Amino acid sequence: MNISDIINNNNYQESIKAIAAKIIEGKRIDINECVDLYENTDLSLLGMLANYIREQKNGNFTYFNKNLHIEPTNICIHNCKFCSYSKKIGGDGWESTVDEMLETINKADKSITEVHIVGGVHPYRDIHYYGNLIKQIKSIKPNLHIKAFTAVEIDYMIKKANLNLDEGVQLLKNYGLDSIPGGGAEIFDETLRAEICPSKTSSQQWLEIHKSLHLAGIPSNATILYGHIETYRHRAEHMDRLRLLQDQTKGFNAFIPLKFKHKNNTMSEIKEVSVVEDLKNYAISRIFLDNFPHIKSYWPMTGKSLAQLSLSFGVDDFDGTINDSTKIYSLAGSEEQNPSMSTEEIKELITTVGRIPVERDSLYNPINS
Repeated sequence: MNISDIINNNNYQESIKAIAAKIIEGKRIDINECVDLYENTDLSLLGMLANYIREQKNGNFTYFNKNLHIEPTNICIHNCKFCSYSKKIGGDGWESTVDEMLETINKADKSITEVHIVGGVHPYRDIHYYGNLIKQIKSIKPNLHIKAFTAVEIDYMIKKANLNLDEGVQLLKNYGLDSIPGGGAEIFDETLRAEICPSKTSSQQWLEIHKSLHLAGIPSNATILYGHIETYRHRAEHMDRLRLLQDQTKGFNAFIPLKFKHKNNTMSEIKEVSVVEDLKNYAISRIFLDNFPHIKSYWPMTGKSLAQLSLSFGVDDFDGTINDSTKIYSLAGSEEQNPSMSTEEIKELITTVGRIPVERDSLYNPINS
C-alpha cells in the first residue's frame, strides 16, 4: 500500500487529505495549510509525509561532519530574554584572545573539516578584529572551512566599522569567510521580537544580510527559535519568509529548528514544549520548506535520543562531532552538558534507526573516510 492509499483509507479531515495530496504531488503548501497541519494533523501522518519528502530529496542518507565550535566571547550588547549565555563586561563572562582560539584549532583533531565560530556581540570587536581571526586561521589551516558569525554579529561588526552591508560582506569574503550559521533569526514577527529580543537586529535586516551573503557566493543556514510565546501562524510566517528568500538566492544549505530552553534566563516561567511538539515541528519544517535541501537536528540542543528519533520525521542532517566546545545550550539546561561525539558514535546512532551515515564537508559533499 502506498502513502496515498494509507491516507485515503484513514479517517482524516478532508482538508488534511487535500493538503497531503498536494504534498505527495510535490506542490507547495501555503501558510494557512501549514497552520492546518500544525493544528489538525496527527504526528504519525506528519512523520509519514515528512519522511516521504526527506527520502525524495536525500534517500536514506543522514549527513554529519567533523566540526569544532569556538565561542570567542559571551559578552554581549543585547539583553535577549530567552538567552542563558550572555554577560556584560565586568561580570563573569569570557573573552578568548585570537591566540587562544588559534591554539584551540591547532590542538584539534587533524581530521576536522569545519570550525564553527559564534558568540556574543562584543561592544569593542569589529569586522577587522574578526577578519584578522579568519585570516590567521586560514594561514595555519588553509583547507579548514570557516562557518562563522550570525547575522546579528555581522550586523554589529559592519556598522562598527562604518561600512555598508555589501562592503562589509565583501570584506569578510576577502578575509576568507566560507559560510555563516543561521543563528539570530529567533522568530521574525516584530511584535514578538520587541518582547523577547528588543535590541536585536530586525527580521528584515537578518534576511537582507543573508541575501547579501548569498549574492556574494557565501552560503548560510537558517533557524527558528520555537516553543516560547509564538503561535503556529508565527512559525509558518517565519518559514515562509525564509522560503521566499531561498527562491531568490538558493543560498541556504539547511534549516535548523532550535527549541527554547528555559533554564537560567528571564523566560524561565514558560514550560518547555514536549517531544511530540519537537517532532511535529521537524516534520512540518521538512514539508513546508520545499526548496531547502536539508533539515538539521542540532543534537547538543535536543539530546542524542531525540536527534536520533527526528531522523524519521524529515531530518537528514545530524550536525557534527562538536568536541565539547559549545556552552550556549548547556547553560540553558540541555541534557547534553558536555556535547561531544566521536564519528563512530554518530554512525552508530544513525545506523541503529536504519539510516545510512554519510560524512560530509560543509557544503554537503560526501567525504570518503
